[in-house]
Amino acid sequence: MLRPFKSLYFQVLLAILFGACVGHFFRSWGLELKPLADAFIKLIKALMAPIVFLTLISGIGGVGNLRKVGRIGFKTILYFELATTVALVLGLVVVNLVRPGQGLHIDPKTLNAAEVASFVTSAKHLTVVDYFLNLIPDTIVGAFTTGDILPVLFLGLLVGISLGRLGPRAQPVLEGIQRVTEVLMGVVGLVMRFAPVAAFGAMAYTVGKFGTSTLVSLSWLMACVYLTCGIFIFGGLSLVLRFHGLRLWPLLRYIREEILLVFGTSTSESALPRMLQRMEELGCGKSVVGLVLPAGYSLNLDGTCIYLTMATVFIAQATDTPLPIERQLVMLGILLLTSKGAAAVTGGGFVTLAATLSATGSLPVAGLTLLLGVDRFMSEARALTNLIGNAVATLIISRWEGELDEDRLRRKLGIK
Repeated sequence: MLRPFKSLYFQVLLAILFGACVGHFFRSWGLELKPLADAFIKLIKALMAPIVFLTLISGIGGVGNLRKVGRIGFKTILYFELATTVALVLGLVVVNLVRPGQGLHIDPKTLNAAEVASFVTSAKHLTVVDYFLNLIPDTIVGAFTTGDILPVLFLGLLVGISLGRLGPRAQPVLEGIQRVTEVLMGVVGLVMRFAPVAAFGAMAYTVGKFGTSTLVSLSWLMACVYLTCGIFIFGGLSLVLRFHGLRLWPLLRYIREEILLVFGTSTSESALPRMLQRMEELGCGKSVVGLVLPAGYSLNLDGTCIYLTMATVFIAQATDTPLPIERQLVMLGILLLTSKGAAAVTGGGFVTLAATLSATGSLPVAGLTLLLGVDRFMSEARALTNLIGNAVATLIISRWEGELDEDRLRRKLGIK
């Protein structure tokens, strides 16, 4: 009788529902519960960098074939570019068809630009040169303290290649790395016991701070973002999996605990350590998982791409700013770069949006204030799409590399 209550999935689901009720009926108390979510996410982030680093060097070092590493990297970048481009174009098409901002007739001069000043300031520092320089950490320790996953990937790639060149002599080091990784995964298991508490605190705070009434004015935009993310997942990603002889629903069922955790905490980072382990257990090659999944958290943010195009055009529609199709295509090209450049910046979605609005030169940056109240509610759609998109990418690239254990995959997914 008590068996469902022992499931993390069921516990997080109850916590989300209970948190929403607390935030709605006891608003002031809900606002005070945010530290519960913050503490959990800080713990996960503290573990994320070393786990990604060790998984990456273990996967690459164990391959011992630098050509293979380069091949996986090329296929990964190719897939990411295709996926994010499709996401950007899909968002652009839907927002032009549905036009959620039409009829609002908001005068940009009446908007309080001071509310988004910090995002605009951060956006001014986003250049291509800075982006590539930020890949290189100031110190080895610094790579693990900034919270940016890209320097960790860069450093892990170098160490993994170095281990691969050592051949059999690297085996004792790789075995030691495997033991340390197992210990850290054990710590993740302990931290995950507090996931329901974090989901409860996050949902209580979100509903308590913004309230359900905040959603009414921009509910059409929210519905469009959720709809577009749904089309991308159940249409685009499902077709990609079908083309490779795989199915989406069994995969979603397999990672349902991670999906619910991301929904409750509004960030896909909370599930990364678990996803590294889960994708290996599913039958994906260790080297592919170690390279593709962490890189996807910076370079394959499909949900964020959908949000960026829709939010940009929405601001133009809401403020009656002309944005013809040729300028939208220019904006699309800008987003192909900026959507990667601000991947790990705090408030990255808003920073990237501010950079895009500034680059277009004609859209009011103050229009960002229109989204402040509901951005948190749309972050769930972005985070879930990012999570599922990276899980699919890991499966597909594992299949391309011939590193997908089909028997284990079918057994884990319950496919006959």
